[in-house]
Amino acid sequence: MKIISAAALSAVLVIASPAYAQEAGDSETAADAYEGSVFDGDWLSIGAGAVYSPSYKGSDDHVVSPLPIIQGSLGGVGINPRPGGLALDFIPDADGEVAFSAGVAAKLNRNRATQIEDPVVESYGELDTAFEVGPTVGVSFPGLLNPYDSLSFNLDALWDVAGAHDGMTVSPTITYFTPVSRGAAISLSVSATHVDDDYADYYYSVPAGGPLPAFQAEGGFESAGVNLLGAIDLDGDLANGGLALIVLGGYSRMLGDAKRSPFTSIRGDADQWMGALGIGYTF
Repeated sequence: MKIISAAALSAVLVIASPAYAQEAGDSETAADAYEGSVFDGDWLSIGAGAVYSPSYKGSDDHVVSPLPIIQGSLGGVGINPRPGGLALDFIPDADGEVAFSAGVAAKLNRNRATQIEDPVVESYGELDTAFEVGPTVGVSFPGLLNPYDSLSFNLDALWDVAGAHDGMTVSPTITYFTPVSRGAAISLSVSATHVDDDYADYYYSVPAGGPLPAFQAEGGFESAGVNLLGAIDLDGDLANGGLALIVLGGYSRMLGDAKRSPFTSIRGDADQWMGALGIGYTF
Protein backbone atom coordinates (compact mmCIF):
# COMPACT_ATOMS: atom_id res chain seq x y z
CA MET A 1 0.00 0.00 0.00
CA LYS A 2 2.84 2.40 0.76
CA ILE A 3 3.96 2.46 -2.88
CA ILE A 4 0.49 3.33 -4.10
CA SER A 5 0.55 6.68 -2.34
CA ALA A 6 3.52 8.05 -4.26
CA ALA A 7 1.45 8.76 -7.35
CA ALA A 8 -1.41 10.21 -5.38
CA LEU A 9 0.80 12.54 -3.37
CA SER A 10 2.52 14.08 -6.35
CA ALA A 11 -0.55 14.30 -8.58
CA VAL A 12 -1.61 17.64 -7.11
CA LEU A 13 1.73 19.23 -7.99
CA VAL A 14 0.88 19.25 -11.69
CA ILE A 15 -2.85 19.98 -11.50
CA ALA A 16 -2.48 23.12 -9.43
CA SER A 17 -2.11 25.58 -12.30
CA PRO A 18 -5.83 26.07 -13.16
CA ALA A 19 -6.42 27.26 -9.59
CA TYR A 20 -4.49 30.36 -10.54
CA ALA A 21 -7.49 31.45 -12.62
CA GLN A 22 -10.14 30.44 -10.10
CA GLU A 23 -10.74 34.04 -9.01
CA ALA A 24 -10.17 35.67 -12.40
CA GLY A 25 -13.76 35.55 -13.65
CA ASP A 26 -15.68 33.73 -16.38
CA SER A 27 -13.86 35.52 -19.20
CA GLU A 28 -10.62 33.66 -18.42
CA THR A 29 -10.25 30.04 -19.44
CA ALA A 30 -8.10 27.33 -17.94
CA ALA A 31 -5.74 27.66 -20.92
CA ASP A 32 -5.27 31.37 -20.10
CA ALA A 33 -4.22 30.39 -16.59
CA TYR A 34 -1.11 28.65 -17.87
CA GLU A 35 0.26 31.79 -19.56
CA GLY A 36 2.81 33.42 -17.32
CA SER A 37 2.51 30.71 -14.67
CA VAL A 38 5.25 28.33 -13.58
CA PHE A 39 3.57 25.66 -15.75
CA ASP A 40 4.01 27.69 -18.97
CA GLY A 41 6.87 25.81 -20.64
CA ASP A 42 9.36 23.53 -18.92
CA TRP A 43 8.79 22.96 -15.20
CA LEU A 44 9.68 20.49 -12.50
CA SER A 45 8.25 19.55 -9.11
CA ILE A 46 10.40 17.78 -6.54
CA GLY A 47 9.63 16.92 -2.98
CA ALA A 48 9.50 14.40 -0.18
CA GLY A 49 6.97 13.03 2.24
CA ALA A 50 6.25 10.38 4.84
CA VAL A 51 3.54 7.75 4.48
CA TYR A 52 1.93 5.63 7.21
CA SER A 53 0.70 2.47 5.51
CA PRO A 54 0.47 -1.36 5.75
CA SER A 55 3.86 -3.06 5.82
CA TYR A 56 2.87 -5.24 2.86
CA LYS A 57 -0.23 -5.59 0.70
CA GLY A 58 -2.78 -7.27 2.94
CA SER A 59 -0.98 -6.55 6.22
CA ASP A 60 -2.68 -5.20 9.36
CA ASP A 61 0.65 -3.81 10.64
CA HIS A 62 1.62 -0.28 9.67
CA VAL A 63 4.99 1.35 9.07
CA VAL A 64 6.28 4.84 8.29
CA SER A 65 8.24 5.14 5.05
CA PRO A 66 9.92 8.00 3.15
CA LEU A 67 8.29 9.12 -0.07
CA PRO A 68 10.22 10.90 -2.88
CA ILE A 69 8.22 13.03 -5.34
CA ILE A 70 9.12 14.10 -8.90
CA GLN A 71 6.97 15.38 -11.75
CA GLY A 72 7.24 17.86 -14.57
CA SER A 73 7.54 18.60 -18.27
CA LEU A 74 10.86 18.97 -20.06
CA GLY A 75 11.23 19.48 -23.79
CA GLY A 76 7.61 18.50 -24.42
CA VAL A 77 7.98 15.17 -22.58
CA GLY A 78 5.76 14.82 -19.54
CA ILE A 79 7.24 13.26 -16.39
CA ASN A 80 4.46 11.77 -14.26
CA PRO A 81 4.68 9.90 -10.96
CA ARG A 82 3.93 6.23 -10.51
CA PRO A 83 4.02 4.09 -7.36
CA GLY A 84 7.73 3.52 -6.86
CA GLY A 85 8.63 5.02 -10.23
CA LEU A 86 7.53 7.31 -13.05
CA ALA A 87 5.97 7.48 -16.50
CA LEU A 88 7.04 9.43 -19.57
CA ASP A 89 4.34 10.95 -21.80
CA PHE A 90 5.49 11.63 -25.37
CA ILE A 91 2.30 13.34 -26.63
CA PRO A 92 2.33 17.16 -26.27
CA ASP A 93 -1.09 18.63 -25.46
CA ALA A 94 -2.59 22.08 -25.86
CA ASP A 95 -3.54 23.71 -22.56
CA GLY A 96 -7.26 23.71 -21.81
CA GLU A 97 -8.14 21.05 -24.42
CA VAL A 98 -8.85 17.32 -24.23
CA ALA A 99 -5.45 15.82 -23.51
CA PHE A 100 -4.19 12.41 -24.58
CA SER A 101 -1.17 10.66 -23.10
CA ALA A 102 0.90 7.73 -24.30
CA GLY A 103 4.31 6.58 -23.24
CA VAL A 104 6.16 4.18 -21.01
CA ALA A 105 5.98 3.61 -17.26
CA ALA A 106 8.48 1.94 -14.94
CA LYS A 107 8.48 1.25 -11.21
CA LEU A 108 9.99 -0.80 -8.43
CA ASN A 109 7.65 -3.18 -6.60
CA ARG A 110 9.03 -3.86 -3.11
CA ASN A 111 5.97 -5.65 -1.71
CA ARG A 112 7.16 -8.05 1.02
CA ALA A 113 10.76 -7.20 0.13
CA THR A 114 11.30 -5.08 3.25
CA GLN A 115 9.67 -3.87 6.49
CA ILE A 116 7.70 -7.08 7.17
CA GLU A 117 6.38 -6.55 10.70
CA ASP A 118 4.46 -9.82 11.14
CA PRO A 119 6.86 -12.55 12.41
CA VAL A 120 4.82 -15.37 10.85
CA VAL A 121 4.81 -13.74 7.41
CA GLU A 122 8.48 -12.84 7.85
CA SER A 123 9.27 -16.51 8.47
CA TYR A 124 8.41 -17.19 4.81
CA GLY A 125 11.29 -14.94 3.80
CA GLU A 126 11.63 -11.63 2.05
CA LEU A 127 10.77 -11.52 -1.65
CA ASP A 128 12.84 -10.05 -4.45
CA THR A 129 12.24 -6.52 -5.70
CA ALA A 130 10.41 -6.50 -9.03
CA PHE A 131 11.18 -3.94 -11.75
CA GLU A 132 8.01 -3.45 -13.79
CA VAL A 133 7.97 -1.76 -17.21
CA GLY A 134 5.28 -1.26 -19.83
CA PRO A 135 3.06 1.09 -21.81
CA THR A 136 0.77 3.72 -20.33
CA VAL A 137 -2.12 5.54 -22.03
CA GLY A 138 -4.67 8.06 -20.84
CA VAL A 139 -7.09 10.87 -21.62
CA SER A 140 -8.13 13.94 -19.61
CA PHE A 141 -11.27 16.07 -20.06
CA PRO A 142 -11.10 19.63 -18.70
CA GLY A 143 -13.94 21.93 -17.64
CA LEU A 144 -16.67 19.50 -16.57
CA LEU A 145 -18.36 21.16 -13.59
CA ASN A 146 -16.38 24.42 -13.65
CA PRO A 147 -13.86 25.95 -16.07
CA TYR A 148 -10.88 24.63 -14.12
CA ASP A 149 -11.67 21.05 -13.09
CA SER A 150 -10.80 17.86 -14.99
CA LEU A 151 -11.64 14.17 -15.21
CA SER A 152 -8.82 11.84 -16.21
CA PHE A 153 -8.63 8.17 -17.18
CA ASN A 154 -5.32 6.28 -17.17
CA LEU A 155 -4.25 2.69 -17.81
CA ASP A 156 -0.86 1.10 -17.13
CA ALA A 157 0.12 -2.40 -18.27
CA LEU A 158 3.41 -3.49 -16.68
CA TRP A 159 5.61 -6.59 -16.83
CA ASP A 160 8.32 -7.62 -14.39
CA VAL A 161 11.69 -7.66 -16.18
CA ALA A 162 13.85 -8.34 -13.10
CA GLY A 163 12.91 -12.00 -12.64
CA ALA A 164 10.99 -11.54 -9.37
CA HIS A 165 7.32 -12.37 -9.97
CA ASP A 166 7.74 -12.57 -13.80
CA GLY A 167 4.11 -11.51 -14.12
CA MET A 168 1.92 -8.70 -15.43
CA THR A 169 -0.31 -6.08 -13.83
CA VAL A 170 -3.00 -3.87 -15.39
CA SER A 171 -3.98 -0.78 -13.39
CA PRO A 172 -6.85 1.54 -14.43
CA THR A 173 -7.30 4.85 -12.58
CA ILE A 174 -9.99 7.55 -12.70
CA THR A 175 -9.15 10.94 -11.17
CA TYR A 176 -11.30 14.03 -10.62
CA PHE A 177 -9.51 17.29 -9.80
CA THR A 178 -10.82 20.71 -8.89
CA PRO A 179 -9.30 23.82 -7.32
CA VAL A 180 -11.14 25.10 -4.24
CA SER A 181 -9.36 28.47 -4.06
CA ARG A 182 -6.38 30.31 -5.49
CA GLY A 183 -4.11 28.54 -3.04
CA ALA A 184 -5.68 25.09 -2.60
CA ALA A 185 -6.77 22.14 -4.73
CA ILE A 186 -8.21 18.67 -4.13
CA SER A 187 -8.21 15.43 -6.10
CA LEU A 188 -10.26 12.24 -5.78
CA SER A 189 -9.01 9.09 -7.49
CA VAL A 190 -10.45 5.59 -7.81
CA SER A 191 -8.18 2.78 -8.96
CA ALA A 192 -7.88 -0.98 -9.23
CA THR A 193 -5.17 -3.52 -10.00
CA HIS A 194 -5.58 -6.75 -11.98
CA VAL A 195 -2.78 -9.33 -11.81
CA ASP A 196 -1.94 -12.51 -13.69
CA ASP A 197 -1.29 -15.98 -12.30
CA ASP A 198 2.49 -15.52 -11.99
CA TYR A 199 2.08 -12.34 -9.94
CA ALA A 200 -0.60 -13.84 -7.71
CA ASP A 201 1.40 -17.01 -7.11
CA TYR A 202 4.54 -15.06 -6.13
CA TYR A 203 2.90 -12.75 -3.60
CA TYR A 204 -0.12 -14.67 -2.29
CA SER A 205 0.50 -18.43 -2.56
CA VAL A 206 1.52 -20.11 0.70
CA PRO A 207 3.78 -23.20 0.49
CA ALA A 208 2.99 -26.30 2.51
CA GLY A 209 4.91 -27.14 5.66
CA GLY A 210 4.80 -23.74 7.32
CA PRO A 211 2.78 -22.23 10.16
CA LEU A 212 0.01 -21.13 7.76
CA PRO A 213 -2.24 -23.43 5.71
CA ALA A 214 -1.09 -24.05 2.15
CA PHE A 215 -2.75 -21.87 -0.47
CA GLN A 216 -2.44 -21.65 -4.25
CA ALA A 217 -3.27 -18.17 -5.56
CA GLU A 218 -4.51 -17.42 -9.06
CA GLY A 219 -4.76 -14.17 -10.98
CA GLY A 220 -7.63 -11.69 -10.91
CA PHE A 221 -8.33 -8.32 -9.35
CA GLU A 222 -5.86 -7.80 -6.51
CA SER A 223 -7.41 -4.65 -5.01
CA ALA A 224 -9.54 -1.57 -5.56
CA GLY A 225 -9.43 1.67 -3.65
CA VAL A 226 -9.96 5.39 -3.36
CA ASN A 227 -7.60 8.27 -2.45
CA LEU A 228 -8.50 11.82 -1.44
CA LEU A 229 -5.71 14.36 -1.43
CA GLY A 230 -5.18 18.07 -1.27
CA ALA A 231 -2.49 20.67 -1.88
CA ILE A 232 -2.07 23.93 0.02
CA ASP A 233 0.37 26.49 -1.38
CA LEU A 234 2.41 28.16 1.34
CA ASP A 235 2.21 31.62 -0.26
CA GLY A 236 -1.44 31.30 -1.28
CA ASP A 237 -0.89 30.99 -5.05
CA LEU A 238 -0.44 27.52 -6.49
CA ALA A 239 0.39 28.75 -9.99
CA ASN A 240 3.57 30.67 -9.14
CA GLY A 241 5.42 27.58 -7.97
CA GLY A 242 7.34 27.43 -4.75
CA LEU A 243 6.48 25.35 -1.72
CA ALA A 244 3.21 23.46 -1.22
CA LEU A 245 1.98 21.04 1.43
CA ILE A 246 0.33 17.82 0.26
CA VAL A 247 -1.96 15.70 2.47
CA LEU A 248 -3.44 12.34 1.54
CA GLY A 249 -5.82 9.75 2.94
CA GLY A 250 -6.59 6.45 1.24
CA TYR A 251 -8.51 3.20 1.56
CA SER A 252 -8.30 0.04 -0.52
CA ARG A 253 -9.88 -3.39 -0.31
CA MET A 254 -8.03 -6.59 -1.14
CA LEU A 255 -9.95 -8.76 -3.61
CA GLY A 256 -9.95 -12.30 -4.97
CA ASP A 257 -7.09 -14.58 -3.98
CA ALA A 258 -5.16 -11.59 -2.61
CA LYS A 259 -7.92 -11.36 0.00
CA ARG A 260 -8.29 -15.14 0.51
CA SER A 261 -4.55 -15.74 0.97
CA PRO A 262 -3.63 -16.61 4.59
CA PHE A 263 -1.11 -13.76 4.47
CA THR A 264 -4.19 -11.48 4.37
CA SER A 265 -7.12 -13.48 5.77
CA ILE A 266 -5.29 -14.92 8.81
CA ARG A 267 -2.29 -12.67 9.46
CA GLY A 268 -3.54 -9.44 7.92
CA ASP A 269 -6.67 -7.55 6.92
CA ALA A 270 -8.47 -7.04 3.61
CA ASP A 271 -9.20 -3.43 4.59
CA GLN A 272 -6.15 -1.29 3.91
CA TRP A 273 -5.81 2.26 5.29
CA MET A 274 -3.07 4.80 4.78
CA GLY A 275 -2.22 8.46 5.29
CA ALA A 276 0.61 10.68 4.13
CA LEU A 277 2.03 14.17 4.43
CA GLY A 278 4.49 15.72 2.02
CA ILE A 279 6.04 18.97 0.86
CA GLY A 280 6.95 19.83 -2.73
CA TYR A 281 8.75 22.63 -4.54
CA THR A 282 7.78 23.59 -8.09
CA PHE A 283 9.99 25.69 -10.38
